[in-house]
Amino acid sequence: MLRIVSINLNGIRSAARKGFYPWLATTGADVVCLQELKAQDADITDEMRHPPGYEGHFFPAEKKGYSGVGAYVKRACESVIWGFDKEEFDAEGRILRIDWPGLTVVSAYLPSGSSGDERQQAKYRFLDRFAPWLTGLMDEHRRTGREFVICGDWNIAHKEIDLKNWKSNQKNSGFLPEERAWLSKVFDEIGWVDVYRRLHPETTGEAYTWWSNRGQAWAKNVGWRIDYQIATPGIAGKAKAAAIYKEERFSDHAPLTVDYDWKLD
Repeated sequence: MLRIVSINLNGIRSAARKGFYPWLATTGADVVCLQELKAQDADITDEMRHPPGYEGHFFPAEKKGYSGVGAYVKRACESVIWGFDKEEFDAEGRILRIDWPGLTVVSAYLPSGSSGDERQQAKYRFLDRFAPWLTGLMDEHRRTGREFVICGDWNIAHKEIDLKNWKSNQKNSGFLPEERAWLSKVFDEIGWVDVYRRLHPETTGEAYTWWSNRGQAWAKNVGWRIDYQIATPGIAGKAKAAAIYKEERFSDHAPLTVDYDWKLD
């Protein structure tokens, strides 16, 4: 099995203090995709860069204490590509591509628009640029047979079953009609597969991956499913199990783990 984990850390240093690395050692994960590092290269210690058994790859944001993505890999990769040739968003450290023979795993951190209209407009600009990039990957898949898994915090809950209070959030960033329609296009037109939903088509509360720090959202499970592993159809069809880990809290997000019947060459 190939085990891939995705987690928004809400700060790699904060997650380290909350026990992320002892948990990582127990996961048996082959690839661990990280989002929201909130750290520069100089802030990432040797222990963070090379946990036992893993090699770390990181793409921090230029702005201190902001954004950034990374990944831990057990097996050495062929290549690492930082960014997706979109200067505005590459400066924010949002896309990291890692290649092995026949397989690519991407760690992606899509912008949030919850802080106001300026960031919502930036989010729309990102989506406008990201969709053609996703189309290009799908074209590469169809042309070469390469499979892709894109892990990350997408900052969009796709359907009503993907968040607790969907009625009251229809005008809020993360559940706006335009955002949901964009994600539907990714699945229905471009051809990507929502791996968790393939395995658990009707799960509600157990599917949530993010909870606000306000009120008692975590305690009451007033959550959102905004963290996904989306994949090309071939490897998506090899997914055997998906789980969201909630026994410990390293972040305001929970890790999403998927096991694929796949061997890294």
